[in-house]
Amino acid sequence: MNPQERAVYLTFDDGPIPEVTPWVLQTLDHYGIKATFFMVGDNIRKHPAEFEMVRQAGHRLGNHTYNHIGGLRHGIRSYVRNVDKANAYLHTDLFRPPHGWMKWEQYIMVKQRYRVVMWDLVTRDYSTRLNGRDVLLNVRRYARPGSIITFHDSVKSHDKLLYALPRAIEWLLSQGYAFKVFD
Repeated sequence: MNPQERAVYLTFDDGPIPEVTPWVLQTLDHYGIKATFFMVGDNIRKHPAEFEMVRQAGHRLGNHTYNHIGGLRHGIRSYVRNVDKANAYLHTDLFRPPHGWMKWEQYIMVKQRYRVVMWDLVTRDYSTRLNGRDVLLNVRRYARPGSIITFHDSVKSHDKLLYALPRAIEWLLSQGYAFKVFD
């Protein structure tokens, strides 16, 4: 992303889930922000109402595999099939590999049909060793122009998101950052 532009890209991985995704959407709406949601296909199957809420709110959709599988533990064909299975729900050109890992051959195959989007700032909101304040500090410490910031709309991140997400947004706004989504 353009490091000369004072903008960041908020992304959310692992949803949609009813316990967290609606709150994330309300928070983003409160601040008038659009984000990109990298969703797990099986979560869409289980929670179609929450998926539809994200879609209807006009957020950008991204593929995060059907079963949140790590590429290093799967063959090329099975991995790509899992990605395509998720895309039957998503109909997107964006993809993010779970954990940020995939084999080179998987990357070559996926890149033929998807734009692979990684991150430069993972908040670590999923970590049991961090609290909400730590997650906020990660944003404050590492955000820079063009940053792709990754949060998670997941149960294990929920308590930290409640504290960190609104405060991170307010801090980023106070620092003059705009919020963008991927073209």
